[in-house]
Amino acid sequence: MIKTKKPKLELLHGALVERIVDEGLTLLERQGVMVENGEALRLLGDAGADVDLRSQRARLGRKLVEDCLASTPSTIVLYDRSGGKSFDVGGDEVHFDPGSAAVTLLDHETQTERKASTADLIEFYKLVETLEHIHFQSTGLIAYDVPAAASDCYRLYLGLCLSEKPFVTGTFRVEGFRPMQDLLAAVRGGESELRLKPLAIFDACPSPPLKWSNLTTQSLVDAARAGIPSELISMGMTGATSLATIAGTLVQHVAENLSGLAICQVARRGAPVIFGGSPSSFDMRKGTTPMGAIETMMIDAAYTQIGKFLKLPTHAYMALSDAKINDPQAGFETALGAVLGALAGVNVISGPGMLDFESAQSFEKLVIDDGICAMVYRLLEGVAQRDDPIALDKFEGFTPGMSFLSHPHTRQWYRKEHILAGLVDRDPYEAWVTAGRTSIVDKAHADVVRRLGKYAAPPLSEAVRKELDGIMAAYGRSAGVESLPLPTGF
Repeated sequence: MIKTKKPKLELLHGALVERIVDEGLTLLERQGVMVENGEALRLLGDAGADVDLRSQRARLGRKLVEDCLASTPSTIVLYDRSGGKSFDVGGDEVHFDPGSAAVTLLDHETQTERKASTADLIEFYKLVETLEHIHFQSTGLIAYDVPAAASDCYRLYLGLCLSEKPFVTGTFRVEGFRPMQDLLAAVRGGESELRLKPLAIFDACPSPPLKWSNLTTQSLVDAARAGIPSELISMGMTGATSLATIAGTLVQHVAENLSGLAICQVARRGAPVIFGGSPSSFDMRKGTTPMGAIETMMIDAAYTQIGKFLKLPTHAYMALSDAKINDPQAGFETALGAVLGALAGVNVISGPGMLDFESAQSFEKLVIDDGICAMVYRLLEGVAQRDDPIALDKFEGFTPGMSFLSHPHTRQWYRKEHILAGLVDRDPYEAWVTAGRTSIVDKAHADVVRRLGKYAAPPLSEAVRKELDGIMAAYGRSAGVESLPLPTGF
């Protein structure tokens, strides 16, 4: 049998990849990065970086960065809450998650964005848990009935109680990391067990151009020491916070990611790091950051190719839309991003369910996007040779009226070659009219209701649940929050 060829997208010539990486390394050596964190500056200085404490600038020599690259794992293995199911993050493996920290929820009934509550966040976790083709959860909504001082930890706490899937998350406060680590360790059975079987990825965002805040730097240091993967989210905007050219933005992207990687490695050699981001084309007419722009997707695919050249796991914000409702724009931007991201081999694609420049989530879009993800995974399987010979023997005794509908070959292979594409409409027109002329968005809303009605919480031991409750309550008190909202039946 001939081996299946996995389809692949590469936008850069090899020589251009090497030139961009070279300039990124030179940029770190000449200009360096600003690091607003004393501990990280000390660690970088001890490792050989040229550190100016007054300006908080660290210039990273090429050898230092290359040594850090050499110690960074090329593949990360994430595990679900039970520790029984694993997900490789590396190579050309592709996993989707809904993206983190949307500030609004698109309400299906009113078709307007509104602030989300704890009840919405709980429904979000339950819904994502039912979606087969979205492999990871994310702390994907900000609940505005929760005090900001406890919000980061509380989002993870709720999710760990409700879902079996690995998480993509992050901290809003320096003080928030430790209790979040404690929650993860409680589920796993201890800090050493969590290090062996990571359950979550922590996003950390540099401030473009070439700056790491105290919060995000401390997250890198803390995650590295805990063995928790850091996902580096560089966010250059072409012509605004990065150069107007795609290649120029890629140089900055490389420098910001490699500086974050170096901070992780000087904190703990061998720390897991994901080469990622949420850069965008900047729309000079509107002052917006279109994530559905083809130029944004080109930047994502190109830096993914660079990440693979550096032998690093990769991430991108794709499979999302700038549309404000679930309309044709939402569909074509999401599908195009999902396909291009998958063909580029992005290991972690954040975005399903997201609208309005990453700021809004939609339950209906999530279930529509799960179908898009299913189609993407079918595409990645490629075209297989199922038989030998491929077809010749099936035409023996051929006659003009021959049909394959009842042929044994069709029964054998149809379901392996063809998938059910989520909620897409494939009815004849008359059947669609008879069924009520229902749009995919209305079908998606009905599917959301159905899925939430069927949701069954994955088993969690009473002892672990009590430990999670205790950690959350203690952190809330330390942050000045005496009570937290919990809807009935949680």
